Amino acid sequence: MVWSALRDKSQLGRRWNFVHYTDRRMFDINPGRETMDVDKTVDEYYQQILKRNPGEPEFHQAAQEILSSLKYVLRKDDHYADEGLIQRLAEPERQIIFRVPWIDDQGNVQVNRGFRVQFNSVLGPYKGGLRFHPSVNLGIIKFLGFEQIFKNSLTGLPIGGGKGGSDFDPKGKSEHEVMRFCQSFMLELQRHIGEDIDVPAGDIGVGGREIGYLFGQYRRITGRHESGVLTGKGLTWGGSLVRTEATGYGVVYFMQEMMASNKERLHGAKVIVSGSGNVAIYAIEKAQELGATVVAFSDSSGYVSTPEGVDVELLKDVKEVRRGRVSDYASETDKATFHEKGNIWEVKADVALPCATQNELNGADARKLVENGVLAVAEGANMPTTEKATELFLEAGAPKGVLQVVHGGKEQVDQLLKHPQVKALSFFGSVAVGAVVLSVALAAGSVVCSAVVLGSAGSLGSLVPTVPVGATVPVGAVVGERLDRRPGVVGARGAPGAESHVSRRRRRRWGAGRACGLAPPVPRCSGERLCCCSFLGAPTAASG
Repeated sequence: MVWSALRDKSQLGRRWNFVHYTDRRMFDINPGRETMDVDKTVDEYYQQILKRNPGEPEFHQAAQEILSSLKYVLRKDDHYADEGLIQRLAEPERQIIFRVPWIDDQGNVQVNRGFRVQFNSVLGPYKGGLRFHPSVNLGIIKFLGFEQIFKNSLTGLPIGGGKGGSDFDPKGKSEHEVMRFCQSFMLELQRHIGEDIDVPAGDIGVGGREIGYLFGQYRRITGRHESGVLTGKGLTWGGSLVRTEATGYGVVYFMQEMMASNKERLHGAKVIVSGSGNVAIYAIEKAQELGATVVAFSDSSGYVSTPEGVDVELLKDVKEVRRGRVSDYASETDKATFHEKGNIWEVKADVALPCATQNELNGADARKLVENGVLAVAEGANMPTTEKATELFLEAGAPKGVLQVVHGGKEQVDQLLKHPQVKALSFFGSVAVGAVVLSVALAAGSVVCSAVVLGSAGSLGSLVPTVPVGATVPVGAVVGERLDRRPGVVGARGAPGAESHVSRRRRRRWGAGRACGLAPPVPRCSGERLCCCSFLGAPTAASG
C-alpha cells in the first residue's frame, strides 16, 4: 500500500514521501525486538568469514577493516543487519576457478590458474579488473573484489563488484606467448562475462596489449563486438577517453581536497609515489600539474629518486610503450638516480601516495614516514597500508595544525607534553585546572598557545600575563553550562586575547569548537575536568 501511495502523488502528497524515507521504522514488522549487541554481532560475522575462507589473509584483512567500519553504521541503525545483509555482502555470489593451459615458444605446455570472483550484482553488472601476476591467488582476488563493491559505489553508477586474473606473469614473455595465454584464458572467461553480466578491466600486468588479445578472442568466440565488455581498450577500437587516467587523477584530487580542508596546499609539496603502472603514472602527472614535485617513484626492482621532478613523457615512453623498468628511466636522464631494491618510503616528502599493490606500506615504513614529517597519505592502490601502519598513522595524528582533543588531568597533560610531536598546547577548563596545566607546561619548557577558562571571557594573556606565548594563532573556546545562553568569546586568529562574538544560531549549529576553527565540536567541560588540545606538528614557525 505504501508503494502504491508513492506512485500516486496526487493521493497522498509530499508528506507521505517524507515519512516513507525518513521514518521507515513505523513499518517495522518487529518493533519490539531487542537492541543489537553490535560488537558481538560483528565479531560473529568475522569469525564466520575466517572459518569459511581459510588461508586467505588478504581477504580476512579487508573483511576486518570493512566490518569494523560498519559498527558505526549498525550502532546508528541496526536495521542494516536485517535479512543477513552483511553476511551476503561479504560472501561472493560466484567464485570461478579454472585451468589455463598454453604453449610457450619452446613448444612446452604451461598451466596456470585463472580466477573470476563476482560479489554483488544487485544494482547492475559486476565490474572490476583482471590481474596477471605470480602472487595472484583466490584470497587476493576475493579481497580485491570485495573492496571493488565499495569503490564502484562511489561512482554512483549501477554496477557491482568483481575481480579476476591469473598467476601468469607477462614480464619476460614474448608477444606470442602473451597472446596464446590470453586466448586460452578468454576461452573460459567468456562464459562468465558480457555487457550486461560482467565487464572486466585491466589491473596489474594487464595493459592495452593484454586487453587487445583478450577482446579479440572474445569477439572470435561470441561473434559480437560488445565494446563495453572489456574496458581499457585503445581509443581507436572502443576505448574511453579517461579510463586510463581515472584512478591516478582521482587519488591526487582527493589528496588536494584533504590538504585544503586542513589548510595545507598540494602546490609546492614534495610527493613520493610508489609504483609505475597506470595509477602511479597518472598520479605523478596530475600531482605535478597541480604544482607539486614528485621526488620518487618505484617498481618491484627498486625506486628512482627525482629531486627536480619527473619527466612524465619519458616515463610514459619507458613503461607504456617499451614496457621497460624504472632503471631504464634513470639511465636516460641525468636528473634521476636508481636505487636497486631500495625502500621508497625512506625518501623525505610531504605527501605519500602508495599506488602499487596491497600491503606495500607496513609498520616500519609508516614509522619512517612519520619520522620524516609526512603530512598526508592517500591510497591509490587497493589496501596498500597494513593494519599496523594504519595504527601508527592514527597514533601520530593529523597533519600540522590539526587538533586532537584529550580529556584528563595532570598525568595526561604531562604525558602529552612529553610526546615528541607536541610542539604547542592549547587548553580550556576551570581556573584550578588551568593553573595545573600552566605549571606543567612551564616546567616542561613547552609553548602555550592559548587558554580559555570556564565562566570567564579570558584568554591566555588575561589568565596569566607572564606565560610566554609562542604561537601567533591562538585557539580556544568558551565551554560550560552558559554556552547556550550567552554569546561566547572565542580566541580568534590574531594576537592573544583577541575576541570574536559568535552568534547563538551558529554556536548551536556548529558548537564552540567549529566556531573557533576546530574541525570537531569541542565537548563541554565542568569542574576539575580538563580538555587539552594538542597541536600535532608545529602550527607556526614561532612555536617550533
